[in-house]
Amino acid sequence: MTLPYFQELANYNIWANDINIGWLESITEEQWNQPVVSSFGSIGETVLHIVGAEKIWVDRINKVDSPIWLPNIFKGNKKEIIELWKSASTNLKACVDQFDPEAMHTNLSFKRINGDAYEMTHYHVFAHVFNHSTYHRGQILLMLRQVGYEQVSGTDMLGFFRKK
Repeated sequence: MTLPYFQELANYNIWANDINIGWLESITEEQWNQPVVSSFGSIGETVLHIVGAEKIWVDRINKVDSPIWLPNIFKGNKKEIIELWKSASTNLKACVDQFDPEAMHTNLSFKRINGDAYEMTHYHVFAHVFNHSTYHRGQILLMLRQVGYEQVSGTDMLGFFRKK
């Protein structure tokens, strides 16, 4: 997998996030916060997790000193987290677009959220970030159905390729 592959995944990530955001802008605050059966207790908590992950990985790649895990500090509302999601996805795409292809197989050293030192190749980081967001977007679709929102559609990569 090459940098152009991850650039395409970054475009897909924005496309799929935008579809999810459209759904989320249509639900009520009650649906946003309603307890659901999933990895996280509500749609809002799941979105915050995705945003936090996209943001912290960009910060790690960009060597930001002491990146912050957003779910530990965020106190905003649905509209604010949705705006942060748009920004995080755009920043992730910019990070990939500006990344040196020669560094794809070099290691990124960082601290995990628990403070442990860790290393991964940049290639694995990008693969993880996009897979992570895709996984949790799938959960959001199911959670939306749990809270009574049925106007969902697919966000499979095949749909993205067809739209191109």
